[in-house]
Amino acid sequence: MAVSCGARVCPAFECRSDPDFSGNPRPEKAGFRRSAAAAAGGGGGSGLSSSLILRFPPNFVRQLSTKARRNCSNIGVAQVVAASWSSNGKDLVPGAAAVDSAAADVSEKVLVNGEAVVSSVDGGGCCKSINSSSSNSSSNGVQFLGSAALKASFLRSNGSLAVHAGERLGRGIFTDGITTPVVNTTAYWFKTSDELIDFKEGRHASFEYGRYGNPTTVVAEEKISALEGAESTLFLASGMCASTVMMFALVPRGGHIVTTTDCYRKTRMFIQDYLVPNMDVSVTVIDPADMDGLKSALDRNNVSLFFTESPTNPYLRCVDIEFVSKLCHSKGTLVCIDGTFATPLNQKALALGADIVLHSATKYIAGHNDVIAGCISGSMEVVSKVRKLHHVLGGTLNPNASYLIIRGMKTLHLRVQQQNETALKMAEILEAHPKVNATHYPGLPSHPEHHIAKRQMTGFGGVVSFEINGDFHATKKFVDSLKIPYIAPSFGGCESIVDQPAIMSYWDLDQEGRAFYGIKDNLIRFSFGVEDFDDVKADILNALEAI
Repeated sequence: MAVSCGARVCPAFECRSDPDFSGNPRPEKAGFRRSAAAAAGGGGGSGLSSSLILRFPPNFVRQLSTKARRNCSNIGVAQVVAASWSSNGKDLVPGAAAVDSAAADVSEKVLVNGEAVVSSVDGGGCCKSINSSSSNSSSNGVQFLGSAALKASFLRSNGSLAVHAGERLGRGIFTDGITTPVVNTTAYWFKTSDELIDFKEGRHASFEYGRYGNPTTVVAEEKISALEGAESTLFLASGMCASTVMMFALVPRGGHIVTTTDCYRKTRMFIQDYLVPNMDVSVTVIDPADMDGLKSALDRNNVSLFFTESPTNPYLRCVDIEFVSKLCHSKGTLVCIDGTFATPLNQKALALGADIVLHSATKYIAGHNDVIAGCISGSMEVVSKVRKLHHVLGGTLNPNASYLIIRGMKTLHLRVQQQNETALKMAEILEAHPKVNATHYPGLPSHPEHHIAKRQMTGFGGVVSFEINGDFHATKKFVDSLKIPYIAPSFGGCESIVDQPAIMSYWDLDQEGRAFYGIKDNLIRFSFGVEDFDDVKADILNALEAI
């Protein structure tokens, strides 16, 4: 049935059927080629030019190899084809060869029940795998490893990885869409009992239950793995969920943890109020720069885990990750770095020697103040231990949240670059301002670990902490005089956020209790968003003039 479109009539159209990956000719294919050729020749008055119809040659199916046809639903492969064929309309055979090469990279390793297997795509678009050794484990966890997105030679920079990793040529969800679909399901079905048995024994790659994995979440995990240079990444429901499950999994009863004085309060509360009394865990708390204290703790205790943020919260202290890792590894101690303030773009903790890097993805990674999530990255051996306990405890990330993280990460490099630049310039201005007593930012030469930050960071982050020249009430007046930032917890989003820690995070403590944690009444933590620098600068300077 034709539909009227103004002065001309649009041709009738049909929604295309599902792609056939079997390699067998389909009845409608010949008719499709004839109608396309007729339209290109101008017979029929459709008004559509040949350049619109023949973006791919009429012998499209014949030119593609069997392997390429099986994977042609992947948008990355399709674009390789288009790039090869649309250059001059010639040299079609090399174009098909290019697709063969790209499609060959789509084969992936998959972790099924803790065993690495090799997967391909069957005629129905389902993952199949053959495992050299069967596993009788019942953990039923699946994670796609070593995808083409991580191996692709054209993804060299952090920015390109943030946009394409886990999706371009390597997404385990079959769709022509550029964006990753949200797979909202609680469970996954199997065609036969034998297929289920194959899954259980590691010969078939799939998922089983939503708590054990989700295809949308796997894409987010692969993006982080690509940026961190990690073998494996696990997403959980929040940053604190990631921290607590990680510690439960890696610190045994009677174990010992070394952590730092300057850190997120809830993390320290979990260690001291839950692990210490309930699991007989002992803890040593050191200054971030106290390497002698670390050596002493390692010598006197069988330390299971060294855990710290770098930069820390809220004073942005930096730990020499490479040195700390060498010290700890000499004693068999694992090293976990919470890199939330740094982001995977500004700091590569795993490359510096850490075993685990942890992020509250709520902050910079998702980046839009609209999702709560956490993740850990590291070796397959270490992350699998955490994953196994995670499958028991729950704390699963909703696939809709995974989608928001994937979307947010595609602008991660742009946001972080802007936030790095704004924060550094404002830190320099604040340090010189007479109404500011002290400015804490690792990008400043006055910062106690500036020499460490310069060596292990490529940018210094979007958060600046500073102390107002005044008391509690003067500091509160400064905050209330600001027009642009929101008074709120959290940081790392597109919107600037300001808080006075004495009120926001430590109001339940008296002044003496706050002092124990190093929190001064005049301390400000300012997270710079992506607003125009001149606007933010004017707002802060005006607020300082108001006190």
